[in-house]
Amino acid sequence: MKKFAGQSIIDKLSERFEASKPQLTSNTTIAEVRKKALNHLVENGLPHPKAEEYKFTNLTRALEKNINFELETETVSVSKEDVEKLRIKGLDAYYLTYINGEFSADFSDEVAAEGATFTPLSTAIAGDNALASKYFDKLSKSTEDAFVAMNSVLASEGAVIEVKANTVIEKPIFIQHINTRSSDVQVKNLIEIGTNAQVTVIEKVDTLGAEPGFSNVVNEIGVAAGANTKFYKIENDTPTSYHISNIHVTQAKDSRFTSNTIALDGAMVRNNLDIKLEGEGCEAYMNGLYLLHGKTHVDNHTTVDHTMPNAYSNELYKGIMDEKSRGVFNGKIFVRKDAQKTNAFQSNKNILLTDDATVNTKPQLEIWADDVKCSHGCTTGQLDKDALFYLMARGIRKDRAMAMLLHAFASDVIENLEIEPIQAYVEAIITSRLEK
Repeated sequence: MKKFAGQSIIDKLSERFEASKPQLTSNTTIAEVRKKALNHLVENGLPHPKAEEYKFTNLTRALEKNINFELETETVSVSKEDVEKLRIKGLDAYYLTYINGEFSADFSDEVAAEGATFTPLSTAIAGDNALASKYFDKLSKSTEDAFVAMNSVLASEGAVIEVKANTVIEKPIFIQHINTRSSDVQVKNLIEIGTNAQVTVIEKVDTLGAEPGFSNVVNEIGVAAGANTKFYKIENDTPTSYHISNIHVTQAKDSRFTSNTIALDGAMVRNNLDIKLEGEGCEAYMNGLYLLHGKTHVDNHTTVDHTMPNAYSNELYKGIMDEKSRGVFNGKIFVRKDAQKTNAFQSNKNILLTDDATVNTKPQLEIWADDVKCSHGCTTGQLDKDALFYLMARGIRKDRAMAMLLHAFASDVIENLEIEPIQAYVEAIITSRLEK
């Protein structure tokens, strides 16, 4: 029998699937999806070191070395103080909290907004919820990514959120994941935004303790015609935590989707963002900031697929790499034959603060239409020595002067965050990190 990359992990996942089969296959529609995803893993394995999409991020090897993938049944006590300290100070939101992948009603709020409903994924699956069956692995497609397949096999919990047509949710919905174990956590969130609705969703993953942990989170988001959706992904985990995020979005006519990805810490982080503009007049905005130190490794892979005419996308990702950290950016824009009058722009800019920091960046643009305005590009360099000297010559300490320049570099991404407590949270981390 042929051995694949991550074979030991796949063997354990197969055993866990069999042990948990009654629970995982209670919904017949989703059961078929799980079996198909497991077959894909067994037949193809996890990404190997030469796999093009994971060329600079050998997540498989890191997980084999650090995560046990055993079925954990031990209950871990988490206090209210633990939960509160991992939230963002001053942020008024509907909090949905998950401890080791299990929904915690004790630490969660009722989503009291009229026109919005929340159901834990486990409840939705057990109750044959139509929305769960409609979206489960439909947008992310487990046959296209091994870690999506892993999630589809084992994810039994997450958030199912539906925002009805013409509804405006004033407060953000905050999905909080807290992990305390050295094993893996598989979570899937299914979100449907109705016609002309407006909502902001924030997701944050944290680990308590020093043991290495792995969180594998998939978001499948359907944005209906005329809807306006903002999604924030905040990653400020421990230096021993591993995380992979898959966010898959479909947009209908005249809808608007904004993604803000902030990566600040973690051992190895992979962010996959896939947006399909499937109607005329769609707008998609992607903002990213990765501020890395130590040996943190962050890989941002984005795809924007323009399939219909008169749509717009704008992507801006900026990275600051310090010490021995590594950043990766791979951004793809596809403009299909029918997507005339498309405007699509992409920019990736990076600053390396040390000789040991690295970045690998690859912007890509494929166009099959002939009446479009598109651009893409990347830059990598160091801080402007003349600007640094100018500030120091006016009596500003070097660390403070560097911080001022880097704040200016990151300012346009931070301004796009819009929510003041999140802006303050990121600004404070930049300040403490750079003025050490």
